[in-house]
Amino acid sequence: MKLTKYEHACFTVEKDGQVLVVDPGGFTSDFIAPEHVVGIVITHEHADHFDQEQITAIIDKNPDAIIVGHGEVLKQIEVFTTKTVDAGETFELGPFKLEFFGGEHAVIHPSMPPVANLGVMINDLLYYPGDSFTLPGKPVDVLALPVAAPWLKISEAMDFLTAVKPRLAFPTHDAILSKVGRSLPDRMLPGFAESYGGTYQRIEKSIDI
Repeated sequence: MKLTKYEHACFTVEKDGQVLVVDPGGFTSDFIAPEHVVGIVITHEHADHFDQEQITAIIDKNPDAIIVGHGEVLKQIEVFTTKTVDAGETFELGPFKLEFFGGEHAVIHPSMPPVANLGVMINDLLYYPGDSFTLPGKPVDVLALPVAAPWLKISEAMDFLTAVKPRLAFPTHDAILSKVGRSLPDRMLPGFAESYGGTYQRIEKSIDI
C-alpha cells in the first residue's frame, strides 16, 4: 500500500489503484481531493477530523465513495452514502479491510461531554487510534501516532508507542504545533521506538508500506 500523509490528522492509503481517505478535516489545508476514492473513514465529529467541505469535494469527484464512521458522526451527513460501524466490527471496502476499536474520544476535561471516537486498523497493517490511545490488542506494523492535542501529554504518546510496538510509527495530529514545536516529539520519540527495535519517522509526503 502507498501511504500519503497530509497536514494534521489526514492521510490516504492506496492499493490496486483505489484510495481510502482518513479524517479529512478543517486543519488540513494541503489536501486536494483525489480520484479513485472508494471510501472515507471519519474517526469522530471534531472539525479537525470531519469537514463537510472536504467531504463534498471528495464525493464530487467520487460519487460512489462510501463514508464510514460512528453513528454520531454519520447522523450529520444527509446526502451521501454512509456505512455506520462500531467498535469490534469489520467492514470491507474495495481492497481495504477496516477493523474498528475503542468507542470514546480521550478526555479533554471532565466538564466536557464525551464524544464517540473509533480507532481503525487498515488491512491488518496500519493502525490509527483517532483522538484516543485505545490499544488494538493485536500486532501493528505501522502506527499513526498522535503527538499533540488538548487531550494529550507527550508521556502518553511515549507509553502508547512502546505498548503497541509498531515496526514504523509516524506522527500525526500536530497542526497545532509550530515548526519548532514539531521538533520536540521528533527528538523525544525516536528513542522509545528504538528501545524495542522499531522506527519513528516523520512522513513528509508518501511512502510504501
